[in-house]
Amino acid sequence: MFRLEKPSAVSQLWLTGNLQDDFISSEDSKRCGKTLRVSVVIEGITLHGGTRSKVRIFQDSGAVRFRRAGQEIPAKLSAVTGTDRCTVLGVGPARVAVVEHLLASLYTLDLWTGLVIEVDNDELPILDGSAQPWIETLAPFGKGQKPIALQPKKGLNHRQGSSSMMIEPGEHSLCTKIEFPHPAIGHQAWCGGPDSFSSLLGARTFGFLSEAEKLKEAGLALGASLENAIVFDDMGPLRPLRFPDELARHKALDALGDMFLLGYPLEGKITVTRGSHKLHVDFLKELFSEKPPEMDL
Repeated sequence: MFRLEKPSAVSQLWLTGNLQDDFISSEDSKRCGKTLRVSVVIEGITLHGGTRSKVRIFQDSGAVRFRRAGQEIPAKLSAVTGTDRCTVLGVGPARVAVVEHLLASLYTLDLWTGLVIEVDNDELPILDGSAQPWIETLAPFGKGQKPIALQPKKGLNHRQGSSSMMIEPGEHSLCTKIEFPHPAIGHQAWCGGPDSFSSLLGARTFGFLSEAEKLKEAGLALGASLENAIVFDDMGPLRPLRFPDELARHKALDALGDMFLLGYPLEGKITVTRGSHKLHVDFLKELFSEKPPEMDL
């Protein structure tokens, strides 16, 4: 399940332009009195299904949304259908899983509107296990405009067993804390403000060799390999880490991606302890259980 051989090329990316469509202008197209439609394509192996997935991202008006088998799926909290080891969005029978790394990239780029993400699989490709390939893919779209942020006036501490997620009014920051009974991990933490969120993008997903068979039997991590995940045996990681705190950074990356589902930046002093996708989603639902009428979550 955690294949040790090097797989074939993980992804493919290209840019297309169509001067007949009315989208964001480039300098050259302005001189022609026309506009350029930007479309990018990336593909690779999926983490859980182990199959190939092709994604096309293109410009269109409205909020960011996915399109699977002709069905549009909003990148919204209300569309979450699953949180087991990843975040799954769906409408009717249409599903798109492992959306969190792409959404974290959109968050850091302030690309909250104007994009459609078309997928030919029920799962996005895992690429190298981090969000860095997504950032590179999204580069042609540039930086977006940050919308008005959501700033809760009172705090909330949402608990699930030994895990918790809390927000307090104050200067915007995100802090993630993890703890694993493994000699190479133990306690780790990452904390930073919005100016440092981009430092999370290269942190990869991780797993344990001891859990491989159990995950495989559950139909999970069928596409996991050393090329797209940090794999730990009983002693430590089987390949070098990119950062000493890479695991804590990846947990922060996941939290950022899940918070994108609000459709607006969430600002305050946010602390996540032993986070999970279920924790993030349940926290956001409780925080905005009495949302303002103008918010569409």
